[in-house]
Amino acid sequence: MDTLLAITSRREVRDYADRPIPEDEVRTILEAGRISGSSKNRQPWRFLVVEDPEVRDKVAASVYAPENVHGAALVIAITVTGKGPTSLDAGRAAQNMMLAAWNDGIGACPNGVADSEAMAGALGVSAGEQPVNVLTFGYPARPRDPARRSPEEWLARADRKPLDEVVERL
Repeated sequence: MDTLLAITSRREVRDYADRPIPEDEVRTILEAGRISGSSKNRQPWRFLVVEDPEVRDKVAASVYAPENVHGAALVIAITVTGKGPTSLDAGRAAQNMMLAAWNDGIGACPNGVADSEAMAGALGVSAGEQPVNVLTFGYPARPRDPARRSPEEWLARADRKPLDEVVERL
């Protein structure tokens, strides 16, 4: 898929089909996160694939939209350690994973952590490691066709502020 088309057509998917994601696709998603750039190439993240049903329930209880976790075929919690732009680095990794998934027809949604302490306990992370996001993935329950529109058409339909409201040239 064309990169701009992938970016402009990707929407959050919260309603997933009851279909597993093949392991080679899971690996592609994880590799896309791993290869993301980070400050001084420190890679301050860990990607925790949440498979255990009990852990998944605890993770779901710690995000703002638990139903996204319950319905997903793949759940990845992102944790960070250290100082510096770790949240930026985690965001770059998350976006890479979601775009790689979308390239293969897999939908995704980032889920904010509502209770960081409970999430850390559910994941069993070490001191100094902080959960920052939970990504849910799955094939969309309603099929999506990114190529049905051009990137320009997707941009025109986007519910976003106009470009001239977010860009200022100095």
